[in-house]
Amino acid sequence: MTLQPLRVVVLSALMTGHRLVADWAERHGHELVLVVTPPAGAGLRYGRRANPFVLDLPRQSHVLVTGSLATVAAPVAAALAPDLVISAAFPRRIPPQLLAVPRHGALNLHPSALPAGRGPNPFRLVYEGASTIGATLHRTAEDFDTGPVLSVREAPLPTELSAVALRSASVDLMAQVLEEGAERAVAGDPGIVQNADQASHTPPFTDAEQLIDFTEPARMLQRKVAALNVLGPRAAACVDGLRVQIGHLQESGSGTRAEPGEVLARHGDGWTVQAADHAVRVYSP
Repeated sequence: MTLQPLRVVVLSALMTGHRLVADWAERHGHELVLVVTPPAGAGLRYGRRANPFVLDLPRQSHVLVTGSLATVAAPVAAALAPDLVISAAFPRRIPPQLLAVPRHGALNLHPSALPAGRGPNPFRLVYEGASTIGATLHRTAEDFDTGPVLSVREAPLPTELSAVALRSASVDLMAQVLEEGAERAVAGDPGIVQNADQASHTPPFTDAEQLIDFTEPARMLQRKVAALNVLGPRAAACVDGLRVQIGHLQESGSGTRAEPGEVLARHGDGWTVQAADHAVRVYSP
């Protein structure tokens, strides 16, 4: 099915989310009639990567910066008669007044294979040991990440596991589900109702969870650091008795007789530290 040009309202607090929708729209000749973004980005949810991105948008963009979705965004969007509203990396609940505006409905991009990984921190699944990443496009419902699914994808974790690799793989999957799911939405597909019994929720990382423990195996540490840092450097560790930020961690060499946490070497950009099984190379942000 070839989509006729659509009028689309985008809701996003992160340039990565906006770009996913904008690239899809450009491929198909759709028009982004409005970009809605909250003031001061999304606060702590997306960290420094959520700085307002309006200055980076094309000059012809129409942008609404507001936290009042029901009383401000909904009537503005309605005046533009959009075919779709698509949210991507948008941390606010979308009220019924806005959900009712688009002709073909409101859709949300989510970086997990729903119903697993509902909530604000889907990369927690990787942190906790998942062997795959996922993406879903679903119809937006009253509760976060609960609407009927229009498209879902899963893929193995990247072989060279890092925050950059996770982010890139996630973006690729979300582009795929947007491509397939938007077509289904316009065709009138109601989507597949999620099985609530299979749902899991992903709260933000606590301060304690951001501090990695070198008594754990190297592969586990690499996975945790990658998941923590998808939206910016959040991983930390105690090195030489000090808490330091970690930009990247990778396995480095075979085991030694050193105790976990012992610094084996110091480098200009980080350290080599003994983990439970063998050494890891720890890089500063």
